[in-house]
Amino acid sequence: MDRKILVSFRSQFYAMYYLASSIMRSTVTENGENWSMGQRQLVCLGRVLLKKSEILVLDEATASVDMAMDNTIQQTVKQHFSDCTVITIAHRITSILDSDMVLFLSKGLIEEYDSPKKLLKDKSSSLAQLVAEYTRRSNTGFGS
Repeated sequence: MDRKILVSFRSQFYAMYYLASSIMRSTVTENGENWSMGQRQLVCLGRVLLKKSEILVLDEATASVDMAMDNTIQQTVKQHFSDCTVITIAHRITSILDSDMVLFLSKGLIEEYDSPKKLLKDKSSSLAQLVAEYTRRSNTGFGS
């Protein structure tokens, strides 16, 4: 099983292969507390790749990784789970823009539900406004 996990990491996260191989040889303390949150998330994603689930729930799956690794994880999910139902809970707007459908919640209530493409065409939609705000802040710096 360790070999399968390493092969999975090697093929999907070549840059992370050496990290994965060192993780596989390290001692794991209770709840993986000696690993960073990002390392734990990568191990979970590796396990999901091996399991080949039909439904994948990603709850802030990229919250503790940098933007480059976020992109790698998003590409991996697109490639290996394209024929699966993927439910993504995310605060990073870039994590959901390529989704088939977006369910936008506000204060626990459904505010919008449609394809990102349709929602983004409607400049008054909450998703379009959120993307516009994200773009504005990205271009001017979040402290502005």
